[in-house]
Amino acid sequence: MRLFRLFILTSLIATSADSAEITTARGTVDIAETPHRVAVFDLAALDTLDRLGITPAGLPQKLYLPQLEHLKSEAEAVGDIFEPDLEALSALEPDLIILGGRSSPKLAATARVATSIDMTMDGDDLVEQAKLRLLDYGTLFGKQAEAKAIAGELDQEIETTRKAVTGKGKALIVMTNGPKVTAYGPGSRFGWVHATLALPPAVEAMQTAIHGEAVSFEFIHKANPDWLLVVDRAAAIGSGEQGARATLDNELVANTTAWKKGQVVYLPAADFYIAAGGIQATQRVLATIKEAFSATQ
Repeated sequence: MRLFRLFILTSLIATSADSAEITTARGTVDIAETPHRVAVFDLAALDTLDRLGITPAGLPQKLYLPQLEHLKSEAEAVGDIFEPDLEALSALEPDLIILGGRSSPKLAATARVATSIDMTMDGDDLVEQAKLRLLDYGTLFGKQAEAKAIAGELDQEIETTRKAVTGKGKALIVMTNGPKVTAYGPGSRFGWVHATLALPPAVEAMQTAIHGEAVSFEFIHKANPDWLLVVDRAAAIGSGEQGARATLDNELVANTTAWKKGQVVYLPAADFYIAAGGIQATQRVLATIKEAFSATQ
């Protein structure tokens, strides 16, 4: 009887050690066991898992980030970042399916195949969400120490980047999509740059719609930012449309302080637009901003 009780106690402890309570975009979810076969559709999640040394069994066909291409050699294609291939997923037999952002509307469909979680991130506190996701993945996959160390590295990079932008003026974030331009301010999907780095916006009141506020070159000229932070959507998705440099190369933009001083920063497009909140992607964005601002007095 004592041996039986000891066996039961040991089993309960083992089960408890394997379970993980994680925070998702739709609330807290308890994952009963450490997953061994994972399908990932959210590129931010994939980017963070790659930093932790986790290799998924299922991936989108197109990864957009060259830094993630190496993962394809050990994984099956199970759809794209918008549309999971349910037949391929069923054949893969994953323990866990991770969605987010563009794939999040498919949560109910993938949940019929295996446990599915929505890890969408956006907004002013995106970096805090990214760190929470990182720590949760560390718990989920038994890499808590590694996750804490990486979170510490990110905090240090944020601090050095914040120091680099301090006192250097106001910035306007714009995204080009071929010849079209949209702008983003505090509270928007890209608002984390202002909030996390304490970087003053050139325009305070702007629409916070997911696709930004459509603006003209006259708007940019009137805003007259000290810095232009540019996201080239065409480059991010590989559409082949007109690039950001050509779109912004006109007389009105050329008369802004940012253009005159050479303070136009082209952010790593796929990192910023598609994999926003991925740990490595965020580090590359921060490095780009820090390098540009550090080059000025």
